[in-house]
Amino acid sequence: MDSLVSIHSISRWFVLGLLVYAIINALLKKNSGKFEKSDKMINLFAMIIVHIQVTLGLILYFTSPKVVFAAGWMKVAQARFFGMEHILMMLIAAVLITIGRRKSENATDTVLKHKRILVFYVIGLLIILAGIPWPGLRSFGSGWF
Repeated sequence: MDSLVSIHSISRWFVLGLLVYAIINALLKKNSGKFEKSDKMINLFAMIIVHIQVTLGLILYFTSPKVVFAAGWMKVAQARFFGMEHILMMLIAAVLITIGRRKSENATDTVLKHKRILVFYVIGLLIILAGIPWPGLRSFGSGWF
């Protein structure tokens, strides 16, 4: 269980890095008029790593002692965060990123392809950043790794 928590904590950096890379790529190429196979692969790989992270999180959701549904769990900040807020934000972000990639794939205009990635991936990234239990921000925050 502890190793799965460590993997989930470390892999967040891959998620954040790939999302930032895909966003910067879309921003830089937005007006180029080109949408290359490498752009498609960057967006796909970013979405896949988000889905892997969510899958790890779902496994932890059902096995972690941090997720408790005892009486009054919504009144306890840590139980509410891990039992509802964290998972809900991460699922919403993953859905938005998936929708953005699909909408980008279906667009015929190359500028629109990059714009859709840019909009949906930025919103997804912001939700993910808000939902991470950063050390120092919450008394129950996890470590940096």
